[in-house]
Amino acid sequence: MERLPVEVVGNILSQLGGARDVVIASATCRKWREACRRHLHTLSFNSNDWPTYHDLTTSELEILITQTIFQTTGLQDLSILMDNVDEFSASTVIAWLMYTRETLLRLFYNVKTTPNVNILEVCGRKKLETLALSNNSITGFEPNFQRFPCLKSLSLSFINISALNLSLLLTACPKIEVLELVNPEIAISDAQETVELSSPTLKSIYVEGICLDKFILEADNIECLHLKDCALELFELIGKGTLKHFKIDDVSVIHLDIGETIDNLETVDVSNFTIIWSKFYQMISKSSKLRKLRLWDVVFDDDDEIVDLETIADCFPQLSHLSLGYDLRDGVLPHGLQGSSNLENVVVLEVGWTVINDLVSHWIEGLLKRCPNLKKLVIHGIVSEAKSHEECQMLANFTSCMVLLMRKYMHVDVHFEYI
Repeated sequence: MERLPVEVVGNILSQLGGARDVVIASATCRKWREACRRHLHTLSFNSNDWPTYHDLTTSELEILITQTIFQTTGLQDLSILMDNVDEFSASTVIAWLMYTRETLLRLFYNVKTTPNVNILEVCGRKKLETLALSNNSITGFEPNFQRFPCLKSLSLSFINISALNLSLLLTACPKIEVLELVNPEIAISDAQETVELSSPTLKSIYVEGICLDKFILEADNIECLHLKDCALELFELIGKGTLKHFKIDDVSVIHLDIGETIDNLETVDVSNFTIIWSKFYQMISKSSKLRKLRLWDVVFDDDDEIVDLETIADCFPQLSHLSLGYDLRDGVLPHGLQGSSNLENVVVLEVGWTVINDLVSHWIEGLLKRCPNLKKLVIHGIVSEAKSHEECQMLANFTSCMVLLMRKYMHVDVHFEYI
């Protein structure tokens, strides 16, 4: 250990991350203290990592964090996540940020202060590449002064911000590639009823817990779009056909438009969602490069609608991963097994149900016949709830049927995942 260069020791200490572990390790010897002071680049204060954080007063916490940060000289990655901790002094937090902002590349910040600290004003126009803010307010944003020329990833969780400031903030990040919005409180003015975001460099967006009338995203290079637990009247994506991964989970939306040119789609993942299959299929039917299709706990708007496997086989020739999980309602299969076209490239098949009945085993057998090159089968089911004798017998019969079926498909790796 004595032969290790002090820079290498600094890298080792940086891998520890947690401030408490770093402080303890740095007490090993003089060389390690020097490595901590001059070559430590990662430091994390997380109230969930060390229970003693909750036993300290706010003043004691401020002193502890201040002393630790001020003993370093070149922090690049700083994480201060103080959940369930009383409000800190704004002047103390500003001192931390002012001391580290010239070298910081990544900042993860969840600190409640009195008064509110404008993180964007303190850290703007610097080298910051990743910024994650939680439980904060963003007001009076000035894009001419609070620019982030190097920022590539922005995450806003439980943030109070106006629709205008959110739009201006995105404009002030000319290199942004990743955007996350988790349960933000977006203020909509009478003059601006629509949230409109635009970025020519954005590649991935994750939106969770938003309730809005209209959400319009203009992103010419978008590749990943994930909507979760949202209530929207309209969501529109304006792009140039670069979208590759589309995921929607537990979303209520009246009008969904992800663009007409989506030929490059590789993944479509839909769960806990009500769809009109004909319209949804028409929206993705030109995606001949589709490799993964997941339809899980999907409710059809029309009870007579079914998923047409014949059409899927013809339109998605490169499909390799298929996941289907529906209610087998009223003794009717939710997708047509009619036709002769096989899913030649499907090597992973996932199936699941909410309520088990005699149709499940026949359904799975029909799907296996349509996937001649299948390598892996994953069967999902719900068994944790109280079961009647008839339901237990149904599950036993299903298991017996699967054992017999797998004897015909010895080459398939089968997994059962029950909850």
